[in-house]
Amino acid sequence: MTELSLVSQDPYQELGLEPSVSDADLRKAYFALVRLHGPEKDPARFKRIRAAYERLATPEKRLETDMLRLQPWTAPPLPALERDPALWIQDVLRAARSLSDLDRRHFREDFREVKS
Repeated sequence: MTELSLVSQDPYQELGLEPSVSDADLRKAYFALVRLHGPEKDPARFKRIRAAYERLATPEKRLETDMLRLQPWTAPPLPALERDPALWIQDVLRAARSLSDLDRRHFREDFREVKS
């Protein structure tokens, strides 16, 4: 099992911390969780806690993790569109031409037999 599959999308959430936590508070929270979920008591949870801590233990890894974390994306508001319910003849003709062969220009597109 790789480290990526062990760590949830957000290692801060796995450790129950905010992203602005200090290094000392990170260590305290890690050791408190290890005491609660030791390798003998809850091995799966211990592995997830350990993998999350390893992603945040050094400043380099923590910076990389912070840059890779998924942030919720909020879509910008769409402008209100004004719709014109009128049916224009130009639009009808353009649709008819696109769905038929009215604008055929090339002679090879004519499939009738040539009589000689």
